[in-house]
Amino acid sequence: MPDSIKFNLLHEEWILVRKPNGQMKEVSILDLFRGAPTYQSLAGELPTQDVAILRVLLAILHAVFARYNIEGNYSPISSPGDALQRWKSIWDMGEFPMGIIEDYLMHFEERFWLFHPEYPFYQVPEMEKATWYTAAKLNGELSESGNKIRLFPQRSGGGKNTLSYPEAARWLIYVNSFDDTSAKPKQKGLPSPGAGWLGKLGLIYAYGNNVFETLLLNFVLLKDGGNELWGEEEPIWEKESVKTDERTEITIPDNPSALLTLQSRRLHLVREGGKVVGYMLLGGDFFHKENAFAEQMTLWRVHEQKKSGVREYHPKRHDPSRQLWRDFSAIIGQDQSKHCPGVVAWLARLKAEDIIPRSHFRFQTAAVKYGDKDFFVDDVFADSLSFNAVLLTALGEAWVNRIITIISQTEEMVRQVGYLAQNLAKASGDSDGSSRRQEAQEQAYFLLDMPFRRWLEGIDPERDSIDEKSQRWWEEAKKILLDLGKDLVSQSSPQAIVGRYVQEKQRGKDVERRYTAPEAYNRFVYMISKPLN
Repeated sequence: MPDSIKFNLLHEEWILVRKPNGQMKEVSILDLFRGAPTYQSLAGELPTQDVAILRVLLAILHAVFARYNIEGNYSPISSPGDALQRWKSIWDMGEFPMGIIEDYLMHFEERFWLFHPEYPFYQVPEMEKATWYTAAKLNGELSESGNKIRLFPQRSGGGKNTLSYPEAARWLIYVNSFDDTSAKPKQKGLPSPGAGWLGKLGLIYAYGNNVFETLLLNFVLLKDGGNELWGEEEPIWEKESVKTDERTEITIPDNPSALLTLQSRRLHLVREGGKVVGYMLLGGDFFHKENAFAEQMTLWRVHEQKKSGVREYHPKRHDPSRQLWRDFSAIIGQDQSKHCPGVVAWLARLKAEDIIPRSHFRFQTAAVKYGDKDFFVDDVFADSLSFNAVLLTALGEAWVNRIITIISQTEEMVRQVGYLAQNLAKASGDSDGSSRRQEAQEQAYFLLDMPFRRWLEGIDPERDSIDEKSQRWWEEAKKILLDLGKDLVSQSSPQAIVGRYVQEKQRGKDVERRYTAPEAYNRFVYMISKPLN
């Protein structure tokens, strides 16, 4: 075989997985599907890398099972009933029917070569006048460009300048999904595609007990869990030709495999001596993110245009300083102002129709925090949340409404902690105290985080009393925050006990207000102890 054809992703080991004993190993695409029930999870270098690879694997499932049943017979899904039955038949097997998956993938074997003169996987064969980056930029753990050097890199010396083929394959998919906006166009006047598609989202996906379950839980065969069928599947490896035009605006795909393999970037890996030393990059395909409901793995937020008053839904990016449970209403989507993530709506339907006998669902997020208009990657972070599956059914509606109210009330209690810290700072001599308020609120959320997760996960709508469970959380939260309030007072300076007068503006007028630690604490106790309605 010529050296221009190298490293087939179907057969070579490159996907990192974790086994139940905690050990990690690299597997090929075919091996991953064969051993999916025996692998605990994907285990790449970053959680964002895992979800990018997960989407490629999901695209394979959509391309196969939208057309073929588990016996391998050509039988395209033609109704919601077909979709539900096909999903259930795979779930009940507990493993993937490998015969049909292997037949499909081997038919497209040539398209899965990482290096190929005509069809390099997720790449274009040749690129001119593209932005050149070294392997240190391709590696998402470093994300190091020529102008931005990591102070504490995961690798140093020559090790950061090259990547093995397995590593390069993983980071190739990651960069296509989460790339920043620093690359320059080779043609002037072209629109910006923005960050990679996954970088624009508030990514959320379901997490199972093993890789088989994780794949199936996110295998959404009906759009938003409703009755709308997907369009004809068309993953990138089924395209007759490789698209090379840069910064191309397209219509959002109407089928999952095309969206899951969206080429947000035009990429070309460069190798020397059996290692990848860098890559060429240009902007790729993009579409407007507004009301892009074909995307099934994002939270949504409402955006109202100022001039027209038209309401649109935009992907709701995650905030690294904000715990996932505080966005519970966006996850559930039962508020009329919210749009439920497709994967959540899909699981809600499976549970409501008793297709999946599962007591709890666990959802995972993975996100990139960008800086300066998405020009560079600042941080990568993840979070997870588990709750009773019944909350997604009609039986859980009253509970969901109560939980959303409790979260709002908890946030108000945390604000009171912030006011206490700010007032103590003013009593001690700080004319503003806003930084102390922010620090105290962050500390409060940290202390409440694990208790709230345990409380939420422990809810059983079929057995628990909604009022008793709510009261239990209020008592626990109040105790935690009252203890924190005492600590804040004890840490304040002696000056705070005596207090001081501070000149402030209230309703446009200058007023003089006295701040003391006792008065601040007494007000805090009163506000934090008010009965919750």
